[in-house]
Amino acid sequence: MNGDSPTARRTPVVLVHGAWADGSSWGPVIRRLRDEGVDACAAPLPLTSLGDDIAALERFVRRADGPALVVGHAYAGAVIGSLPADLVRGLVYVAALAPDEGETVADVFYRGTPHPKAPHLAPDSDGFVWLPDDAFAEAFAQNASREEQYVLSSVQRPIAAAAIGTAVGRPAWKDRPAWYFLAEEDRMITAETQSYMAERMNATVRHAPTDHMPLVTAPDLVTGLIVEALKGTRPA
Repeated sequence: MNGDSPTARRTPVVLVHGAWADGSSWGPVIRRLRDEGVDACAAPLPLTSLGDDIAALERFVRRADGPALVVGHAYAGAVIGSLPADLVRGLVYVAALAPDEGETVADVFYRGTPHPKAPHLAPDSDGFVWLPDDAFAEAFAQNASREEQYVLSSVQRPIAAAAIGTAVGRPAWKDRPAWYFLAEEDRMITAETQSYMAERMNATVRHAPTDHMPLVTAPDLVTGLIVEALKGTRPA
């Protein structure tokens, strides 16, 4: 695929970070997509409430020229799925949460038995949840280098506890094609939970033995799935 490809030209690619991260987490994928001739941009989420995050992403996507391929990691799966369908050409979930209508992020995040090394999460006095520093090496990105884990910990952004307790409406994946990157060694969202969500979405699934942060630890694989989704959503 090159810069003159109809897919690259006509389908904007919007990457959305999850909780305890920011747009810089998509850096390795952005650079690889650029090498494929695809211009992608990372949308910032305030992580202050699900409604705030949906509104922020909708504003960002509306700036794009035409319906976008929207890619979400972790918590951002709930946000990208809440976009109006007319703004979406396709959705890519990267180890992401995909609540159905009437469900909350917490409903799917806590549906199964957590991994033994998953961190205990609780809001602080301001109602925000921070990831403990040691969780980046233990569960969030155990396959990353120490330097990568240090950077991820240093740039983490907390999420409001209320954001995971708000029910979503009709998700866009019921009306648009979806792809799912299933991280088999994920200690934050178990592979079983990911498989359950991907199956009910009728998503095209790609498995890999990666941790919760394949956008950092396996960016070639994530980039490959995004390129595959771009080809699958090529305008007629």
